[in-house]
Amino acid sequence: MAGIRRTVRYKRDKWTNRMAIIGITLVVVCLAIAISAKGGELRKSDREYQIKEELLQAELDKEKERSEELEEYKVYVKTKQYAEEVAKERLGLVNPDEILLKPEDED
Repeated sequence: MAGIRRTVRYKRDKWTNRMAIIGITLVVVCLAIAISAKGGELRKSDREYQIKEELLQAELDKEKERSEELEEYKVYVKTKQYAEEVAKERLGLVNPDEILLKPEDED
């Protein structure tokens, strides 16, 4: 009788061990699938961020260029040449030694 009990217990323990191994295997497979899916999402996000970073870098370079142009214009605005141009174009003024020639009207 003791031999039968050992055989039954051995079969039951063997079955329990197999179920435990199957359960652990399923958990590992599920984790692998979840990690793979999340990794794909992270790679996609990384690509999007790289594109966004490139666009922002291009915009930053463009704004730096514009800033340099504005600095040059700021210096130019303080010159006498700029003041003369504005006086001629907007106010119609001329220097005393200049002769103003106007075209005749075609009537």
